[in-house]
Amino acid sequence: MPGRRPIRVLPPALMHQIAAGEVVERPASVVKELVENSLDAGARRVDVRIERGGAGLISVRDDGHGIPPDELELAVTRHATSKIADLADLERVASFGFRGEALPSIASVSRFLMSSRSAGQDMGWQARVTHGELAEAGPAPLDKGTLVEVRDLFSNVPARLKFLKTENTEARRCQDAIMRMALARPDVRFTLHVNGREALNLPEGQSLRERLAAFWPPAVMDGLLDVDLETRGLRVSGLASQPRTAQGRGDRILLWVRGRPVQDKLLLSALRQAYSGRLLSKEYPQAVLFLDLPPEQVDVNVHPAKLEVRFAEESAVFSAVRAAVARALDSGGALLRPSGVQVAGTDGETSAETDAARLSPPREAASLREPGQGFGAAGKFRGYSEYKRGPGRDDDFRSRQPDFSANRSGSLPLPTPESERSSPGEPFPRDHGADAAPLRAEVRAASKTDAPLVGGFAYLGQVSATYLVLAQGHDMLLVDQHAAHERVILEAMRAQRTRGDSQPLALPLELPLHPAEAERLEALWDDLRQAGFRLEQPAPDRLLLRGIPPTLDSGRAKEYLRAALNSGASGLEELWTMLSCKSAIKAGQALARDEALALLETWLACPDREYCPHGRPVVLRWTPAEMEKLFKRK
Repeated sequence: MPGRRPIRVLPPALMHQIAAGEVVERPASVVKELVENSLDAGARRVDVRIERGGAGLISVRDDGHGIPPDELELAVTRHATSKIADLADLERVASFGFRGEALPSIASVSRFLMSSRSAGQDMGWQARVTHGELAEAGPAPLDKGTLVEVRDLFSNVPARLKFLKTENTEARRCQDAIMRMALARPDVRFTLHVNGREALNLPEGQSLRERLAAFWPPAVMDGLLDVDLETRGLRVSGLASQPRTAQGRGDRILLWVRGRPVQDKLLLSALRQAYSGRLLSKEYPQAVLFLDLPPEQVDVNVHPAKLEVRFAEESAVFSAVRAAVARALDSGGALLRPSGVQVAGTDGETSAETDAARLSPPREAASLREPGQGFGAAGKFRGYSEYKRGPGRDDDFRSRQPDFSANRSGSLPLPTPESERSSPGEPFPRDHGADAAPLRAEVRAASKTDAPLVGGFAYLGQVSATYLVLAQGHDMLLVDQHAAHERVILEAMRAQRTRGDSQPLALPLELPLHPAEAERLEALWDDLRQAGFRLEQPAPDRLLLRGIPPTLDSGRAKEYLRAALNSGASGLEELWTMLSCKSAIKAGQALARDEALALLETWLACPDREYCPHGRPVVLRWTPAEMEKLFKRK
């Protein structure tokens, strides 16, 4: 063990290099800091040049307001800044930089030259710094704004050079840093030259879509939906992808807070939750989201590189982001949309509070037949005719469905009610307009060929004992029967089992417990009681089941409970998702026509019906133009 060393103040050069280690990670970090300074200076044009991936040269020139000669040397002095003067300024930071660390940190690990000319000055002025030491200062031939040149980055700390990647990789990271700032400031012109070649030329005045198209391919751009929601002093805007264009990586999720690019777990979690049930766990959306809020509601002084922030009201921010993205998905991402019915939120009149509230699962709903009770002895779904037309029935199938639309607005409008149709069996409202005439004719034609109608769609049959074929107007749709039934079962569980109703058992059921199951039981105890299970644990290895949900028989309740204790479910929602998969009809199971219609009618009454609880698509749709492409007719 080394002997004790005395406490002493570090030399200035070493302090600068330590600070540089926090701020200057790689050339892209330098580009980010210098461009942010240009934007803080009011620049309307920023030109960036890099050589050797930024290790050889990084040059940033702007047309901002410049720096007076008597302040130029202060600009490369640590903790010298024009952006804050007291604690009140720190609590309401409106600029990108404010600590006064970036320029001296960069200058301490490079050969640094800064030239600037402020308004009203006859000539420019420059300061040259070599590895943290001011070398010279004097006049400079510059007409306007500021020019910063950083040469031989990390030349005095060669150990840092070995952590850099290839020149091409570092150049891409520099371009990525510029992209994030350029997307937040479409009013500013940005250019980038790499080794003398123009890599970017982004004119001012572009829309967000136009600017993003310079970075993302057309296939991704075509699947983006507009996001815009303002609530309680918060505004969320930007673009988010439709679920069907998801990818396997999260590198196209870009977030900003007050125009500052950030990496924030809260915002990312809110975004992911908006896609819950629409994407698989291994899939990621593409999103460009901007959060604007009062400066006093966010603390940007929590990370040396200012990549992380902290919010005063995290729950409000989370709800706003989630609601904004979910609203965009609901209004623009549907493949299945019966004619003449408006999607909630598309008229611009739905309140932000309503958007946020409807994202929560319903706590009260009408009674729904237990999933599985609609099956006969062979495990098949009871026929459509049995519920719709069967004599002597004691229940009407539709009357037992919960009114999901009163609790959760899904991505699809509900089928047009019978009372609003022009005539019995016609799935279009009376005032749909002239455009509906061809569709009415096609649906009538379908009905004449004995194709039954359900919710405005003609049912044509089953393919491969797995997919249900529908027609609507000119389009053809395929519905995955297993995925559709999963969604039906999940919504039934949500509606029926959140009230904690329980049916007592005359004799309790006893279940032996493995230690691992006992641990899971403790974690799920409250959720299981909320679902209607009445449990007692007289010993660590023994569980008594004294009450069950009213819609389950004792055998199924015991099976569900055992599955819950052996699953990875962390709560009631995940448990229901797992159970819905286990209980749903399977691929390869043949359905009679009335059985398929019963399933389709129930499924059409569900929210979020385009996706199963795991996020897989339930329905695929082909337009005539798409089918012509498949047959190479175009």
